[in-house]
Amino acid sequence: MSSRKHKGFRLGYDFWTQFELKLMLVPAVLLIFIFDFSPLFGLLIAFKNFEPIMGIKGIFTSEWNHFQHFILVFQNFQFWPMVRNTLGINLLSALIGIPVTMMFALLLNEIKHHKFKSLVQTVTYLPHFLSWVIFGGLFITLLNSAGIVNVLLMELHLIDKPIQFLADPKYFWGVAIGTGLLKDIGWGAILYLAAMAGVDQSLYEAAAIDGAGRIKRMWYITIPGILPTLMVLIIFAVSGMLNNNFTQIFVLQNSLNLPTSQVIDTYVYQTGLLQFQFASATAIGLLKTVFALLLLVGANALSRRLTKTGLF
Repeated sequence: MSSRKHKGFRLGYDFWTQFELKLMLVPAVLLIFIFDFSPLFGLLIAFKNFEPIMGIKGIFTSEWNHFQHFILVFQNFQFWPMVRNTLGINLLSALIGIPVTMMFALLLNEIKHHKFKSLVQTVTYLPHFLSWVIFGGLFITLLNSAGIVNVLLMELHLIDKPIQFLADPKYFWGVAIGTGLLKDIGWGAILYLAAMAGVDQSLYEAAAIDGAGRIKRMWYITIPGILPTLMVLIIFAVSGMLNNNFTQIFVLQNSLNLPTSQVIDTYVYQTGLLQFQFASATAIGLLKTVFALLLLVGANALSRRLTKTGLF
């Protein structure tokens, strides 16, 4: 009994001594509750005959239609093409982006000239802080028929006529993957550089004494040292296979490249906000969330089995 009283007294003492700090958390907790937890009630409309004119009350008063909206989603002729586009862009972005970003970080870590290293880091970080409206608009200008990319390709006699990069659907995946990599390669390298900073430096010294060159030190020391960070990033990439960068796709998308640029996020935007089909949009969003959770759990379990590391 005395130990319980002591613990209870200790908890009460800690609460009042840290009262000001806990009070600072109240606005953040309220914001999370208002914008993250309260909207969860809206998931009900995925299973109901909800109409926008019903208002918020309609979320609770409209009739149940069970899984009718989900059936309509799967029957929609646009559903499987947009799933293909979503998975294709994300899968190729992960397969290309993760190794390229890691290689860039490895090379950046080997630069010994601090001023040059800082310059490279600054130049490659800068695009991350630009909005996709600016960055995407820049590439729309560069890639149009009279843009500098087509001009250079024609001057080098690599092409005979301008390529319609954003008007021809077959080029959209490449444009989306390339622009995404250019925008975030510097920012993504920060995580790898932070992980490399934690690798025991004595291992490099011992390897250098044994005659290992830079390539072997990277392969046998640096990469194994950052493996936990790499696996976490791979898990996040797998769990986010159904989530595209909406702003990027929306900026680069047009009616001509729609067959390969229509992804789940843009379809939800068009269905929910432009066509006011809130129930169908909610059903698609809920499906995407469920599958993302399954992918996260599956990728984490596979990572734990193969590398003994994971998120949880």
